[in-house]
Amino acid sequence: MKKVKALVLTGNGTNCEMEMARACRLGGADEVRIAHISELLTGRCRLADYDFLNLPGGFLDGDDLGSAKANAVRLRYACTPSGTSLYEELCSFMREGKLILGICNGFQLLVKLGLIPSLNGSHTQETTLTHNDSGRFEDRWVHLKVNERSPCVFTRGLSKLYLPVRHGEGKFVVRDDEVLHELHSRNLIVVQYTDSHGTRPVMEYPENPNGSVDAIAGICDASGRVFGMMPHAEAFLHRTNHPRWTREALPEEGQGVAIFRNAVEFLRRET
Repeated sequence: MKKVKALVLTGNGTNCEMEMARACRLGGADEVRIAHISELLTGRCRLADYDFLNLPGGFLDGDDLGSAKANAVRLRYACTPSGTSLYEELCSFMREGKLILGICNGFQLLVKLGLIPSLNGSHTQETTLTHNDSGRFEDRWVHLKVNERSPCVFTRGLSKLYLPVRHGEGKFVVRDDEVLHELHSRNLIVVQYTDSHGTRPVMEYPENPNGSVDAIAGICDASGRVFGMMPHAEAFLHRTNHPRWTREALPEEGQGVAIFRNAVEFLRRET
């Protein structure tokens, strides 16, 4: 069977790379590398050598211009030794059917690069993530409803999740009503904030921690192979990560592992 190689991109303020790398290993990836963005820019690491790109959370340089905005500009225009931009290499990576997962700041990066939802395939920015309605950083656990009709390969077989959020700019907004309609009609909304039963999307705080339109917590592109979400799947890998692990009988494995296992199994099967 094909060996799956995962790359976790770090640098410029990213601080969740260790957890994301651990999640890839628990998900079954055969090789996991944490690479600083400078390694891609100098050619010491080649994106093309990997199957699964992970964009973790953190507080990137230039976030005062809008979370991940400066990094989106960097990836779109910074060139590698081959003379191509990182953006061009990302596009090639996607055309080959490989997978990209962005969590928190990684999600912000994907939407500002226009890689998701990319409704017409042009990679024009159609959505963004902005300041929470609460006006403060939110660090809490949330219930999520998974859209089982979504093409997203990362959430196959899942119906609900319980994960932490840690963000100051997690409010998902759209360019216009047409974009929102397309997201719904094409089932590109993958996860939504819900009540404690995990069935009803909610706009009320704190169940919806940021005021995201239609309680949207994560979206994908039409292929289902590029997925971004605000809640931290990599932060719930073991029962001891759960806020009530001393009071409840919980499975040893945290719910976040399933997202990474789905990615690895998809790559083994499809390639």
